[in-house]
Amino acid sequence: MNAAFQSHIAQLQIVKAKVLAALRKGENYELKTELNSEYKERRKEAVRRVIANMTVGKDVSGLFTDVLKNMHTDDLEIKKLIYLYLINYAKTQPDLVILAINTFVKDAEDSNPLIRALAIRTMGCLHVEEVLDYLCDPLRKCLSDSNPYVRKTAAICVAKVYDLNREIAEENGFVESVRDLLGDANTMVVSNAVSALTEMNAMGGQVWRLEPQAVSRLLTAVNECVEWGQIAILEALIEYEPRDEKEAENICERLLPRLQHANGSVVLATVRLLLKYERYVKRADLLAQFAKKMVPPLITLLSSEPEIQFVALRNINIILQKRPRLLSKEIRVFFCKYNDPIYVKYEKVDVLVRICSERNAEPLLSELKEYAKEVDVEFVDCAVRAIGRLATRYEAVAERAIAVLEELIQMKVDYSLQPCVVVLCEVLRRYPGRFETTVTTLCEHADYINSPAARSAYLWALGQYSEHVANVNSLLTTAVDSLLEEEDSGVQLALVNACVKYFLKQPQRGQALVLRALQTASEKCANPDVRDRAYIYWRLLSADPNAARAVALVEKPPVRPESSNLPDGLLEELVSELGCVSSVLQKPARQFVYPHAERVGVPRGTAAASAYEEESGADAASGAIDAANEGEPELLISF
Repeated sequence: MNAAFQSHIAQLQIVKAKVLAALRKGENYELKTELNSEYKERRKEAVRRVIANMTVGKDVSGLFTDVLKNMHTDDLEIKKLIYLYLINYAKTQPDLVILAINTFVKDAEDSNPLIRALAIRTMGCLHVEEVLDYLCDPLRKCLSDSNPYVRKTAAICVAKVYDLNREIAEENGFVESVRDLLGDANTMVVSNAVSALTEMNAMGGQVWRLEPQAVSRLLTAVNECVEWGQIAILEALIEYEPRDEKEAENICERLLPRLQHANGSVVLATVRLLLKYERYVKRADLLAQFAKKMVPPLITLLSSEPEIQFVALRNINIILQKRPRLLSKEIRVFFCKYNDPIYVKYEKVDVLVRICSERNAEPLLSELKEYAKEVDVEFVDCAVRAIGRLATRYEAVAERAIAVLEELIQMKVDYSLQPCVVVLCEVLRRYPGRFETTVTTLCEHADYINSPAARSAYLWALGQYSEHVANVNSLLTTAVDSLLEEEDSGVQLALVNACVKYFLKQPQRGQALVLRALQTASEKCANPDVRDRAYIYWRLLSADPNAARAVALVEKPPVRPESSNLPDGLLEELVSELGCVSSVLQKPARQFVYPHAERVGVPRGTAAASAYEEESGADAASGAIDAANEGEPELLISF
């Protein structure tokens, strides 16, 4: 019965596959008929349907020759769609692409500049070696075309030719022509020439190096470019090293107007350049002026969409590690709004802690207290830990922070009480000998402390400050009664430690309790670490109580404030990549961007790839292999 049923299911699947194949075949046959129709509108609609099918992943490569027949048209929309089709299937049908070369060459000499640019752009995007021989003459003409739109498109095409075959690009003088375009009267052409030259440099060829005269021209052109052209020029300027302080001052002053741009990428690219060039500036008044000019545009980014806010906050986080007091007067701007996404709230809290000082800590603690009353458990934990970071960083703030934590504990809300207990004990370790009375608050709410981390912290405080708790014996007795019920070994170890400390501080009152705790832990506890700890304490107390006192009650150094700053070397690297993906991930680009060898098709980890990187002069750090990850970076992004 079961075998017959499975056989029936298999037959149905075969029939289904045949039906789907017939439907697909029928659709392509219908499109083929429409593409060869004598009516222009039907052919146009067929091309649209072909592109629609291609976009959703259907295989329409069988219609290649039929699509090519429709290239001879004056309809710009049809040309664009057909060129898109050719780009998509050029690598799988390189021989058939040659059939379209005559049309490309003819379009490159068309009277319409849009068609000329479209033809030269498509030929560059095909990435087929056979096309290069036919591309050289049209590209040479387009580089000196009278229309700036054609020239700027040709400049980008040179970078694509260089990527495919750098010898052809250099022998035909294309690279030199792009360098000449840097002096073009049209800023759109200049920005595309800069982008093309920068891309060719990234491919391993040193085809361009910024000179002082070129920098001056680019700074003039950047004021008239569209936003993406400005970004390209600003990205190129990051590689330039000024000759002296005066030149650095001049560059910074000419860059300041870019801070007022509406595009966040332009603003961040400008900030990156200012942070670089201000290292050469010695005048304190100028540095103060630059810092003052940077603040408003960074704050303006926080009024954008949540996604842009997140990117801005990640970049601001890096900037604040470089310039800690840059936004110290703007703390209220970073307060969380009720409708902020959770990922924006996390970043805002991190920035708030960074810009906080003793002078503005009071309003921030009040704000964090409100965050700790929200319903999002993870955000509450984040807010409570932020309060602890402020308390451990600034001694003058510690008393107010502890008062806030005690208020939150007294609310008896489970998901806020647990992290408050942990953070409160961290503050007590940071300032030993102070705030001992706070332990009384913990003892009053012992029944509500149930998470392993919170219970471990509570038991540590109970043993450390047992002399300040009146009912410590009953509290520890209750805890020992449930020792075997504790699932977490950390809580069991903390309880054993607390009982031993209590005995060493008050031998008469704690003797019976410590004997019971050690006996239970050593004889009945299943965890070997807990049993070993109990045996060690038992032998120490039996052999030499003074030795046990030296071990259990030793003076420990105060806990240092937790630092979330990046290492100096990594910070400098991320500052130089401000506004890029690496600044959001807070990882340098060399850790997740494929080397150029992989982008041109050389398999990763092969001898050919290694030879390619050595020939290109690749940085040794960029090729470093993480042995634990078997050579694969944590995140791979191929541009």
